[in-house]
Amino acid sequence: MLHPLVAVWMLIAIVLILTLPRRKAIAPFLLAFFTIPAAQVLVLGGVHFTMRQILILTVLARMGAFPGSPPEGRYVGGFNALDRVVVLWTLSSLIIFNVEWMEGQALIKSLGDLIEALGGYLAVRFLIPNREAVQRTIKLLAVICVIQGVCMMSEQFTHQNVFDFAGSNWPTVREGHIRSEGAMGTLYGGAIAGALIPLFLWLWTDRKSTLAACAGLAGASAMVFASHASTSWMAYGASLMGLSFWPLRKQMRLVRWGIVGTLVGLHLVMHGPVWSLIEKIDLTGGSSSYHRYELVDNCIRHFGDWWLVGYKYYNSWGFCMFDLCNQFVVAGVTGGLVTMVLFIMIFTRGFGMIGRARKQVEGDRSQEWFFWCLGSILFSLVSSAFGINYMFHLLMFFLVLLACTSAAASEAMWPATAPVEIADAFDVDPTPNSVEAELPVG
Repeated sequence: MLHPLVAVWMLIAIVLILTLPRRKAIAPFLLAFFTIPAAQVLVLGGVHFTMRQILILTVLARMGAFPGSPPEGRYVGGFNALDRVVVLWTLSSLIIFNVEWMEGQALIKSLGDLIEALGGYLAVRFLIPNREAVQRTIKLLAVICVIQGVCMMSEQFTHQNVFDFAGSNWPTVREGHIRSEGAMGTLYGGAIAGALIPLFLWLWTDRKSTLAACAGLAGASAMVFASHASTSWMAYGASLMGLSFWPLRKQMRLVRWGIVGTLVGLHLVMHGPVWSLIEKIDLTGGSSSYHRYELVDNCIRHFGDWWLVGYKYYNSWGFCMFDLCNQFVVAGVTGGLVTMVLFIMIFTRGFGMIGRARKQVEGDRSQEWFFWCLGSILFSLVSSAFGINYMFHLLMFFLVLLACTSAAASEAMWPATAPVEIADAFDVDPTPNSVEAELPVG
């Protein structure tokens, strides 16, 4: 179940993760993670380990050998409110899912999910300790988009997936249009690409990174186009919509309440519920938007079934209800109301941290624009969560964005005299001059 080429690539990535300086180890981790299809599995003693889990466990092993005193040495600024709510969300999912099922196989599955969610977040939080690492991560994501964009565009002409040898799906056809898959899948790859547009536009403002920005924009746009999915285009459009509110950045409280008032007003005057607007979204002419509406509608109507510890038999709610392509619904029906609230809190804490960091650097337009771009991506992920569940590569992208937000915002809100993090366990101990040179800017 593990292709020899993937095995070689994994060995190279693992060696680089363990030997490169901490500030550079994010490169092999992300490149391997986002270029290896989900179907690649290693079976040891009857237990299935995905390549994603092995990469995450490798980083966690390195983190365990890190000499810093937790949490300050491993995580910049220590564990903040956003970090804590991510941990609570993953643990709540684990506990409530097992209370719901009470089966050994469910425990094994949920432990694997815990490695990818909680372990994945701790791994990228460790590998992205400061603003410099954030910028390096964005450039890496641009490289990944170029690779995937080229491969997905090739599917439009050859009708063959370059990653077919590693278990990726062949491109499908809907309404006469080819939906390219790449290594990450149609919806997941397209949603990631659409959400990344703001950060590539921010990268454009750095004269030394113009080439990476252009490559990232071209690759991401190609991925969205080749996926031919409404969810991908919705993520793309939400990113641009978030950026368009930049002139109103100081009046966002009024904007938020205006949106709430508009939704309430629509709910009062529409023939159907306000969430039926979801079924009107069809950006490609072949979207299953009605199914997305039915998921939300059934979730609300059957609130009594799932609010406490989730619900096993949600597939009985209607036709094709087993396909939970809505992350908010997934959080609720598999983890109960507590898990759903914690998932929503991740976004509220993320937006709050970005907002406070932007105010902290107010007057520095380049810094403000950076945090605004981070917020636009988070808004894009909120929008796409109504059309797709967070699995595999999309889940890791979500965690990477949260880690970048946590690291960048914490660094921006530090005083200029804040102590620098302890040196990397695999690097030579820095001299006093080198430590001073790496002090974060407040």
